[in-house]
Formats: sequence, structure tokens, C-alpha cells
Amino acid sequence: MKLYDCKTAPSPRRVRIFAAEKGLELQTVAIDLASGEQFKSEFRQINPDCVVPVLELDDGTRITEVIAICQYLEEQRPEPTLFGRTAIERAVTLMWNAKVEQQGFMAVADAFRNTAKGLKNHAVPGIDQHAQIPELAERGRKRVEIFLDKLNQQLGDRKFLTGEFFTFADISAFVVVDFAARLKMNIPDNAADLQRWHDEVSSRPSASA
Repeated sequence: MKLYDCKTAPSPRRVRIFAAEKGLELQTVAIDLASGEQFKSEFRQINPDCVVPVLELDDGTRITEVIAICQYLEEQRPEPTLFGRTAIERAVTLMWNAKVEQQGFMAVADAFRNTAKGLKNHAVPGIDQHAQIPELAERGRKRVEIFLDKLNQQLGDRKFLTGEFFTFADISAFVVVDFAARLKMNIPDNAADLQRWHDEVSSRPSASA
């Protein structure tokens, strides 16, 4: 299997970290998002949504959503588990991952996609053109501030986001926090628990994947 990837994009980074935690080495195919390679006909045949990551299996099946890719990898190599061992653990992991995607990723994406010069007519992922809306960028930045505070509160009495063990939700949150920092939306000085958690996750070998 091979992963269609872009080193500068946050979504495929989640897959790379997940695979590294599993000890899996994935063949990668680099897609240059900055030059618009994702919109070319060759890649549109691979993923009509014009986004990465895409995991292509040996039988030709293509999986195009991060959570679906990671769930597939989890089933291929169950240990160490990154979704949880019990129904409750899996449910809580998926719940927090959804919160991270809805309240974190979408907020940072609004701030980024509505201001980046290279995305002038692509404020929404995909081939269709959508104009940037500065008000959405500003709202996105405010939502990021709220989200970082929520993470800090959740981590107040927990080692990791859902408890005592590292999960897929931590991977998603870690990538969001780093993505926000690229836009100068850093961890607040008073968010000690969030900073402690980020330092610990950053020290894991998978963080550099």
C-alpha cells in the first residue's frame, strides 16, 4: 500500500504519526499542494475531492478520509491500540477526535484558507472555486482561542486527552495545535496543562513523522 502525502499539510501528518506509532512504514507519493498538483487530472482520478491523504491498497482500493485510513491501519496492526481496548474507550476516543475536528481543525482551516494567498479562490477544499471571506478567518481565530482553552481544561487532570493512554484523538489534537502555531495562534501562557501535554507528545518519536 502507498500513501499520497504532502509534508506541509496537517491531515496527512496525522496518518504519518499514526503509522509511526504502529511501527508501519508506508510508501509515500508526494503531492505538491503549493503548485496545485491536487487539481490536475492525474490526481483527480485518484481522489476527485482533490485532497490528501489517500491510502491506496494493493488491490487498488483507495481510502480518502483520515479516520478511515487510521481505522484500517488499526485493524491491520492492532497493537499498540490507538482507538482503545473497550467499547467505552473507543467511544470516548472517537468523541474527542470529533470535537477536535469540528472545533479545532475547522476553526484553523477557516483562519488559514480564508487568508492564504495561494488559496484565493479555494477557500473550501476541492475543485470548485470559493472566494475567501475575511470575516470567517477572524471568527476562525477566535474559535481557535476557545478550543485551546477547552483542551487545557480537559487535560487538567489527565495525562492524555482521554485519560492515561495515548490515542488517535491526541494525534489529531497535536496536529491541530501545531497547525495553529504556524498561523501564530500559539498555546496561551496560562495554559500550563496544554503546554505540558504538548511537550510530552512532541517528545514521542512519531511526532517527527
